[in-house]
Amino acid sequence: MAVADSHAARSQKTDHLPEAVERRVADALAALSLEQKVRLLTGADFWSTHPEPAIGLRRMVVSDGPVGVRGERWDERDPSVCLPSPTALSATWDEALLERVGAVLASEARRKGVDVVLGPTVNLHRSPLGGRHFECFSEDPLLTGRIGAAYVRGLQAHGVGATPKHYVANDSETERFTVDVRVDLRTLRELYLAPFERIVTSAGPWLVMASYNAVNGVTLTESPLLESPLEDEWGFDGVVISDWTATRSTEAAGRAALDLAMPGPGGPWGEALVAAVRRGAVPEKAIDDKVRRLLRLAARVGALKDVAPAAPVPALLSGADVGRFAREAAAASMVLVRNQGDLLPLDAASLRRVAVIGPNAATGRIQGGGSASVHPHYAISPMDGLRAVLGRSANVVHAVGTRIHEGLVPVTGDQVVDPVTGQRGVHVRLLDAQGGVLHEEHREIGRLTFIGDQRANAAATIEVKGRFRAVEAGRYRFGVAGVGLYRLTAGGEVLFDEAVLPDKDDLAAALLAPPQRAAELSLAAGQEVDLALTHTVPAGTLAVAFSLGVEVPAPSDEQELVRAIELARSADVAVVVVGTTEAIESEGFDRTTLGLPGRQDELVSAIAAVNPRTIVLVNSGGPVIMPWSHEVAAVLLTWFPGQEFGAAVADVLLGEVEPGGRLPTTWPARAEDVPVLSTKPENGKLVYAEGLHIGYRAWARAGVSPAYPFGHGLGYTRWEIVDVEAPPRVAAGAAVEARVRVRNVGPRRGRHVIQLYLSRPDSEVERPVLWLAGFASVEAEPDQTVDVSITVEPRAFAHWAAGRWQVEPGVYTLHAGHSATVLTRQTAVHLND
Repeated sequence: MAVADSHAARSQKTDHLPEAVERRVADALAALSLEQKVRLLTGADFWSTHPEPAIGLRRMVVSDGPVGVRGERWDERDPSVCLPSPTALSATWDEALLERVGAVLASEARRKGVDVVLGPTVNLHRSPLGGRHFECFSEDPLLTGRIGAAYVRGLQAHGVGATPKHYVANDSETERFTVDVRVDLRTLRELYLAPFERIVTSAGPWLVMASYNAVNGVTLTESPLLESPLEDEWGFDGVVISDWTATRSTEAAGRAALDLAMPGPGGPWGEALVAAVRRGAVPEKAIDDKVRRLLRLAARVGALKDVAPAAPVPALLSGADVGRFAREAAAASMVLVRNQGDLLPLDAASLRRVAVIGPNAATGRIQGGGSASVHPHYAISPMDGLRAVLGRSANVVHAVGTRIHEGLVPVTGDQVVDPVTGQRGVHVRLLDAQGGVLHEEHREIGRLTFIGDQRANAAATIEVKGRFRAVEAGRYRFGVAGVGLYRLTAGGEVLFDEAVLPDKDDLAAALLAPPQRAAELSLAAGQEVDLALTHTVPAGTLAVAFSLGVEVPAPSDEQELVRAIELARSADVAVVVVGTTEAIESEGFDRTTLGLPGRQDELVSAIAAVNPRTIVLVNSGGPVIMPWSHEVAAVLLTWFPGQEFGAAVADVLLGEVEPGGRLPTTWPARAEDVPVLSTKPENGKLVYAEGLHIGYRAWARAGVSPAYPFGHGLGYTRWEIVDVEAPPRVAAGAAVEARVRVRNVGPRRGRHVIQLYLSRPDSEVERPVLWLAGFASVEAEPDQTVDVSITVEPRAFAHWAAGRWQVEPGVYTLHAGHSATVLTRQTAVHLND
């Protein structure tokens, strides 16, 4: 069996600093005392590092940002671009588009004074129940690695550091702070480390984030995996940053290749680490290595005096330019999985009445929950997007059909007035223990998030006031979403005064998807009531997040359903928008079901029964079960598509652009069919017993057909793979250059993603039934035949054994197809020993 060359040796792309810059870094390091060096290794606050004027080092700012760069403030007054979710972006299978995504985010980062974006997330879709499924790219390591590398290149080409995360095997949320993932080394190398390896060796990220979890008994912030393979094999010379609060120890983490503990200024390092070095428990060389990496980062982003940044600062993009790109990216990510009778694209000229129905029709969900979320500049709903295009020629009517019961919703400027300023919104005061005002401000909405805000941290209480006006008579529920001590009054009457305890063990979930407390009030139409919510801030807190919320009276689901059916019955076409909620897909917890919440399945079936021209838009970040899929004419997966949701939907439905997406993850027909489903640890351990067989690989081994397979996606034309050719014999360790001939046999110009898979059924080594080996997109006019070249890299043939990459000689089958289950041409490739 041949030994394969390491991927790192073949494709090393880490951009090492020029010698003069390395000398500047070395001089700066030599000028620091031990105390100064250790101070730099813990954050200065929640989002930034310490400056050190003695060596010309300014603070560096980091920010969450997979879909938009939030910056240091998390509120509506500092909005951000909101691009499609990472799973949506991966559905494009378009590396050039992802580089443009990186460029847009780099411009946003510099606009907000951010040096480092904490993304992309390159964990795998091991189970569709994963809470951050929407934030990860794919179930396949090759697709994840190539898309992730393009994202990193786009960011760093414009001078902003990227942070692939969460290293490694942080593929679910249940017990994420403590779970010990048990995975064999071959699976770890071939699946979970593989995207990081590709990104490090082909894109050279300036940071990597170490995750909360342990792997095989060792928590990642203390793990030898930070040194090998990350540094010694792959050549990573950047900063390993901890996930927030993931640094658990002084000595073990100090000796490991972890460089920056976040957030600060507290934590297990600081004076304790200085003392550990003094007594010889941690070598000072380890400290020097960490500081050297941090100074390299500073040099790259322009934070070290007299050192030019690694790339020029990008030009700021206009809001219009960003909006156009967000619209393009959203349309390119949408996956048309069903189109019976070629209903789509719709002929706008023939439409007189369009019914837009569903809980997500008038207020679509544009992003997932948790630290990946931002406050967008705006959000276009499917209803608004279609009305903007069809408003003059067709009557676009709307019904909710059924409600997704989320309880309280943060009050908005449409509902409340600031009693102090008279502006739409609420008035917020930060008070000290004696009731003195430390700070006050006007806010536009009732959702408040203070993370790393020193004023909020110093406050004893936070007070929120707003004058609410009832639009209609009925029973209103007012309350809070948050954890801690809260007192709510309405018109001076106490509605509740109590402690709200967390309903989940995860800190992020307690902050970002907290429990609710509410009380009812009967209000007449036009009646006003003064609301006052007071929160007692725990001493020593770093993060405060809560909402003053309301649940307004609404018709019953039965009434909503009847109205929706009547609108659909009389419409030329019915567009039903279904989806999930922040209480289902978010950081901090995993999903418990793949079903759509509420009565959405019932709604779709009812609409399809009265209108054969029913189109369903599925507005979710990951797979959901669609028992009605064969009852409707068309199904379009829109994911969480960002701020231009509705505009992109209109473009796709009316044929201005073709739905460009192909599935980056398998969609099941039934939850019980999913080969790898559970994300629940047992006795603190989550065993990856399936080994190499996740995603489409597991489906192929199980012999069960999903609803829609990995790689599937329809356009507005049809494609035929005419032939695939490859050299019949190649040397082990060599790349294979395959040529695929493709013909557009449909009615219009289009784009298609050609996918290559390998199989070796008679292997002496355990293997998946098939695995993705390469892909490329092609565009062609009707009746045009084109050839596309796809390189199958040597690593596609290799497996990990006995501590190295090896290649089994013999015959492999190279399949060309439209998805993991529709493989129409094949050829044999013989690897020589």
